[in-house]
Amino acid sequence: MRIGLMTSGGDCPGLNAVIRAAVLKGIKEYDAEIVGFKDGWRGVVEMDYVPLSRADVRGLAGSGGTILGTSRTNPVTHPGGGAENMIANFAEHGIDGLIAIGGEGTMSGANELAEAGVPVVGVPKTIDNDLDGTDYTFGFDTAVAIATDAMDRLRTTGDSHHRCMVAEVMGRHVGWIALHSGMSAGAHAILIPEQPESMQQVCDWVRQVHERGRSPLVVVAEGYIPQGHDGPIAIRGKQADGRPRLGGIGEWLAEQIEEMTGIETRNTTLGHIQRGGAPTGFDRVLATRCGMHAVQLCADKHWGQMTALRGTEIEHVSLSEATHTLKTVPLHRYEEAKVLFGR
Repeated sequence: MRIGLMTSGGDCPGLNAVIRAAVLKGIKEYDAEIVGFKDGWRGVVEMDYVPLSRADVRGLAGSGGTILGTSRTNPVTHPGGGAENMIANFAEHGIDGLIAIGGEGTMSGANELAEAGVPVVGVPKTIDNDLDGTDYTFGFDTAVAIATDAMDRLRTTGDSHHRCMVAEVMGRHVGWIALHSGMSAGAHAILIPEQPESMQQVCDWVRQVHERGRSPLVVVAEGYIPQGHDGPIAIRGKQADGRPRLGGIGEWLAEQIEEMTGIETRNTTLGHIQRGGAPTGFDRVLATRCGMHAVQLCADKHWGQMTALRGTEIEHVSLSEATHTLKTVPLHRYEEAKVLFGR
């Protein structure tokens, strides 16, 4: 059996742990040959790969990033792509199955290819935790831990200068990072894409905290859309795929809060530090378990399936189920946190 691995989309803590686990299980239990495709779907389409041995993955469990590289290549529209070409290339190179490790876009591409006959399984990866079908994705816990630590530091400088501090975190469509890190850091307001709030309400929360002699902390997801706006605040143009390059809502909020309340306000955008560095212990274990189960899916020829964490167990769900819709923050979870705002 010859299995290919690829990592696609944004980099994420835990990717290397998946690669390590898949290589070790594949070799030790199935005497399989494992190859790694370079730079995501580009490497798969162009059949640009390298063999992966046990020595190649030694010590990777705690290493951030991905040794295979990544890209946002579309496997269907990229020159030479598409299911028919991929099936032919796999047959020519003796690739029996592919493990695609990525987020919502990667899993959607894998699902389209699987439905067309490509032997592919998925491992969910996203710090945003927005993939349906699984309770948590590796990378999320690390991102929350990094954001929490940054906010703890912001609180001390805010208290020293009697300022309101705004922390902008990642979250294009969903607010899971903002919700969890905000609750963890004791934020006085959390703003997420799923639940727009009026600036009057945000400022009321800020005033309540400031009047008690505290430094208000406002956490906002990058994709948050303020009431009265048609789309997210994006001051950096567009990405190559045409989507707005998010980033700027934190600065916009800081200006609005200071203007409406008279309270000195500063913004910090955490950006890519949330997805960099070594994964937490939780993410290392989750990624390792997903990598091993993905090899099992390939051995059993359960194509079109994805590993998923349900409770404390790794289960298998169809890629179509996992990509049917984004996993957004439900209202009851936001209301649960909202009780603490402005306290």
